[in-house]
Amino acid sequence: MKYELLNNNKAFLIGNVIEEPIFSHETFGEGFYETKLSVPRLSEHVDILPVIVSEKMIKNFNLSKDVGIKGQFRSFNKLSGNKNKLILSIFAREIIEIDKSMNPNIIEISGFVCKEPIYRLTPFNREICDILIAVNRAYNKSDYLPCIAWGRNARYIKEAKIGSKIDIVGRIQSRDYQKKLESGDIITRTAYEISISRVMLIQDEATANNSLKTAEIE
Repeated sequence: MKYELLNNNKAFLIGNVIEEPIFSHETFGEGFYETKLSVPRLSEHVDILPVIVSEKMIKNFNLSKDVGIKGQFRSFNKLSGNKNKLILSIFAREIIEIDKSMNPNIIEISGFVCKEPIYRLTPFNREICDILIAVNRAYNKSDYLPCIAWGRNARYIKEAKIGSKIDIVGRIQSRDYQKKLESGDIITRTAYEISISRVMLIQDEATANNSLKTAEIE
C-alpha cells in the first residue's frame, strides 16, 4: 500500500471493550471480528464506536479491558431494501501501548468534498455544517466519511466546492437519533461522524501549494 494512502486516514483510539468480538467476514483467508469500544470524551459523555479487528489481534480485545489502537475510519455501502446504507467502522491496523496522557480519540484525514455542504442554525442560533469527504484507499477504493463542524469552522467550510481537497483533524463521535419509519413507528439509530476541530481547505489545484486556509474551532 502506498505511503500516502496510509497517511491520509489515521485514527487513534483508547477505549474499553464493551462487547465480545463477533465474526464479521473473511478476506483472503483471514477472519475479521467486530466489537465496540467505549471511548471517553473530556466531558462525562462517552462515544460507543464500532471496531473491526483481525483474528491475529483478537486476543487483545477482551471484555472490559482497555485497549489502544491505530487504524483507519472506513466505510462501505450495504444494500438495505432498495437503498444503500453507509456503514462506518474503525479498522484496527495495530495495537499500541496505552499512555494515559494521550488524547484517547483523534483522527486525521485528507480527502475531497463529494457533496454540497449543508449549513444550518440550531434553535439556540449556533452554526453547524455537515460535509461528506471521500478519502482514497488502496485498490481504487474510497471511504466516504461524514463530518460535522461548528461555529467558525462551519462558516469556513459551508462554501467548499465539490472536488475541493480538504484536510481535517477531529474526533470520531457517536450520536443517537430517532427515525420515523413508513409504518409510523419511531426507532433509535446511531450515527457515526467526525467532529471537526481543525480544517484546512485547498480551493483548487492551481492554488494547492500556496492557498491553504486554516480555521480553528471556537
